[in-house]
Amino acid sequence: MSTSTTSTAKNNRSGSRSRLSAGQRFARGGWKHIAAIVACIFALFPLVYAFSASLSPTGSLLGSNDLFAEVTGANYQNLLTDPQNPFMTWFGNSMLISIITAAGAVLMGAAAAYAFSRFRFKFRGGGLMSLLIIQMFPQLLAFVAIFLLLFSISEVYPFLGLNSRMGLVAVYLGGALGANTFLMYGFFNTIPRDLDEAATLDGASHSQIYWTIILPLVTPILVVVGMLSFIASFSDFLLAQIVLQDPEKYTLAVGLYQFVSVQFGENWGVFTAGAILSAIPVVLLFLLLQRYIVSGLTGGAVKG
Repeated sequence: MSTSTTSTAKNNRSGSRSRLSAGQRFARGGWKHIAAIVACIFALFPLVYAFSASLSPTGSLLGSNDLFAEVTGANYQNLLTDPQNPFMTWFGNSMLISIITAAGAVLMGAAAAYAFSRFRFKFRGGGLMSLLIIQMFPQLLAFVAIFLLLFSISEVYPFLGLNSRMGLVAVYLGGALGANTFLMYGFFNTIPRDLDEAATLDGASHSQIYWTIILPLVTPILVVVGMLSFIASFSDFLLAQIVLQDPEKYTLAVGLYQFVSVQFGENWGVFTAGAILSAIPVVLLFLLLQRYIVSGLTGGAVKG
């Protein structure tokens, strides 16, 4: 009896769906598909236009209005073989700086967040508030101070001063410490303190608890912080332009700017070719780490 009743109810529901008009189906949710298609086109068009410009032999953006009217690989060849503009050297510099910055941001941010989350010490609340207040000031205000500071440091420690890749890494790490600490702090608070107490009763030290218990449990937020730090340093232009002065030490953002910085001599074809190749590491990083992104960004919002 129950089986026949269930089947009848299903038939009634399917019949009611089939009787809905096209306008009713659109009002119920069909418009979402159209909105998604429009959003995808809006997001993909700049990428398609840039890719078309990179394959255009004209070397200008105006000549690329007709998408893929002419296709050539000359821009990519010039980009990779020009001795005066060593693209692969710039690419290696960007990867080195971004990887070191990402690793350092994860280690420093995790250590600071663990201390604020698990330990109770004097000025703990004041320290958190200070980090928050410092992050409110735009980074643009610190450019002059950063330049003067690195200029002074270069007289004593040249490897950390102006025109130094490690000096640029130090600037990136210092600027991102506050935001990363707050981002990780909320996630660390979601880990029960009972785990720490149980490990302490078993004779584990603070370092053992931190490295073997806590860090594996907060992997999503570590991945998110590392990814955000990598992308921010990989695409940064202003700080890299201020710190790096030797063309052999340029990052991709600074190096590619040289193709369009000369008035009446811009080569947008080579520039867009470099931009397309520069986007590959970031896209691959997103594809590899996408399963951690949502959980890492939302996990710390449960408990602050």
